[in-house]
Amino acid sequence: MRNQEFWSGSGFALTQCDEDGRLLLSDALLSAWWHRPEVAPIAESCEHERSLHAALLAAPRRAVTEAELAALQDEDARDNYRVLLAWRDRLLAAPTLEAAYLDIFRAGTVTAPPVFIDQLAQMIVHGMLADSEDALQVRAAELFFRPQKVALEDGAVMLADAATVDLHASGGNYGDIGRLLIEAKTKPRRVELDVIDQENAATYWARNERHDTVISFAYGRAALTAFCRVIEKWIDHFYGVAVVVRPLRSIEAKHWAWHIGLDAEATGILNDLYAGVELDEARNRRILSLFQLDFVDPSVVRPDVAGRPVYMACAMNDADILRIKPQNLLLNLPLASIS
Repeated sequence: MRNQEFWSGSGFALTQCDEDGRLLLSDALLSAWWHRPEVAPIAESCEHERSLHAALLAAPRRAVTEAELAALQDEDARDNYRVLLAWRDRLLAAPTLEAAYLDIFRAGTVTAPPVFIDQLAQMIVHGMLADSEDALQVRAAELFFRPQKVALEDGAVMLADAATVDLHASGGNYGDIGRLLIEAKTKPRRVELDVIDQENAATYWARNERHDTVISFAYGRAALTAFCRVIEKWIDHFYGVAVVVRPLRSIEAKHWAWHIGLDAEATGILNDLYAGVELDEARNRRILSLFQLDFVDPSVVRPDVAGRPVYMACAMNDADILRIKPQNLLLNLPLASIS
């Protein structure tokens, strides 16, 4: 059976892979960035801008001097070129795109535009799941680079793509998820957002780039389990470390050894719980899912954490948005080799 194709616009098809399956920067990918609207010439572009753009398309790795940038008449164009050149040079300095992704966050202050970081995460996840036939895992993996709008009702935790919800924020009908989104103060327009689960997951493939499917993220639901598998693959892809992740109804341990918030809101909540702070009803409501992560080989873990579980959580913010930060899984693991 031929592997399913998905996310054709991610940029993954323009990359190359090394023998370990890590992604390598290619001239084709660099050229695609030079076609972005922020730097593509427009009718008002000066001749210097047109010449520089053509030169970069012909040789995407060429050095660009400050004099060349200063010759651009439009200030916004100069700024955009500087941003994209800094991004290009950061990627060129790393042996793989995965290494570049880690370096962005290990450097301290993150200066790269979020849209570029999200695209980089998408390409890496795409390569990681390229051979997958599990549509729910691929849909769950969208959380690594696309914020989700959350709707809650009677224990259901429904996630819809936030950008899609915003795009269709007035009129029409949302299909199966309409009522929940309306009660979440979202006014839908003409778009079909259908809930996918194990029984109809295959319908995702035909609409994967529309980002118009909804998943149930509540305990016991298949999409939550699929998200656990994506976390396992993400950690193994970067570090070659095997972990087992499973959803939890609650954290029963009174004193735990380690925790990781999968987003900014969850990080704050887990930090407070660890410190013994009691959550008010509003913050407690924001917790969407809890997880336990165990290392298959305890010897790879810091001695003070070895043999003990790592607890994780994800939570929505006050705008009912879940914005997963996949870098947290890489930077905050209690691995002996990166501690």
